Amino acid sequence: MKLILTQEVDGLGAPGDVVEVKDGYGRNYLVPRGLGIRWTRGGEKTIESIKSARTARAVRDEDHAKDVKAKLEANAVNVKVRSGEGGRLFGAVTTTEIADAITDVSGEKVDRRTIVVANPIKSLGSHEVTVKLHDEVSATVALNVVPA
Repeated sequence: MKLILTQEVDGLGAPGDVVEVKDGYGRNYLVPRGLGIRWTRGGEKTIESIKSARTARAVRDEDHAKDVKAKLEANAVNVKVRSGEGGRLFGAVTTTEIADAITDVSGEKVDRRTIVVANPIKSLGSHEVTVKLHDEVSATVALNVVPA
């Protein structure tokens, strides 16, 4: 089955890529979750729009990515969340909350899909997340999860 990816899928491709996958994987996983759409001959316009949106969101080049990395790693980011007794949170810290906090501190707009959280953050304190700024550049950001 040929699909056009609408979002990045680890080990498969980036948005706008045309990939060949097994029928069951495409029909039961990728298409229902909105990660891909069926490929058609008229889908070339869709591919172009996805790639243009991707380049608009992406960091301009590797040098700019290195500058952004220096800004992100220079300061610790405070994320305010609701918590209960003992420092347990009422849920996990989301990538959207992290992206908003990073934007507030650094002034650089970071797409939530570029943030990689190794384990769900469910407690107060210091944590680290990785932000993929470019294909070759990743920044490690120090997070301080504090009660609201």
